Amino acid sequence: MTGYGYGEQTADFGSLSVELRGYNSRFLELNINLPSSLMVFEQPIREYLADHCERGKVEVTVRLRELVSESEVVVDTPMALSYYKALQELSAALGLGETPRLATIVSMEGVLQVEKKRDPERYRPYLNQALEEAMRQFEAQRAREGEATAEDILRHVGTIETSLATVQTHAPQLEEHIKKNLRQRFQEVMGDLVDENRILTETAVLLMKYTISEEISRLMTHLKEFRRELKENPAPGKKLDFLCQEMNREVNTIGSKSPLIEVSQAVVAMKDALENIREQLRNVE
Repeated sequence: MTGYGYGEQTADFGSLSVELRGYNSRFLELNINLPSSLMVFEQPIREYLADHCERGKVEVTVRLRELVSESEVVVDTPMALSYYKALQELSAALGLGETPRLATIVSMEGVLQVEKKRDPERYRPYLNQALEEAMRQFEAQRAREGEATAEDILRHVGTIETSLATVQTHAPQLEEHIKKNLRQRFQEVMGDLVDENRILTETAVLLMKYTISEEISRLMTHLKEFRRELKENPAPGKKLDFLCQEMNREVNTIGSKSPLIEVSQAVVAMKDALENIREQLRNVE
């Protein structure tokens, strides 16, 4: 589910901010961008996000803005002396008689080094507070989107329930259709010599094979469970996806068993609604 959150903390050193961006994904993918001085916090941030997010691609960007650079310039004196002696020898060898200048020595690699004196732990409380604020905004936005998604999903569930009611209404007609067709075929083959008991026996066999009462019952159970999960489970995505697979199986079976146009139309409507639901479930944890 998409989402955005931003948190920032200011202190004597400057400011520290955390930005969260979430995108739809079937699995949890974390992309954490940290300044080199704060890389020690990558694993704690990763664990924090894993506790708050189950699915989705989440990008985290941490920025550190310092008012004063806490750095120290260190001189490597032995290296500077080595350069100086080497330059003196070169000058004598070339017959120049020049004394190496300080600017030349300083410009040589490794003579001056900048060391940043940072204690990462001083940033920890500010990082935690900024991360928590960003997460509050992030979750609030995802909750708003989640409500809209749930409403859309329930609308499609209502379509399935309405279509299933149509199937239930025509289920007795399906049985009558089987009986009528079977009797007609017997009469075409045997004429007036039709054995009524044989017809009843064959009808019973076909009804056991083609009746859709069990599929209707299971589909109703799945729909009830689907609504319960959507209402009570804070992260129902995986369970709802599984229920959609089960419902799709029952709908396909109903469609394969029934020759009635009304039932076929209802099956098409249910399959379309299920497809829309599964598309939306990609955005649900």
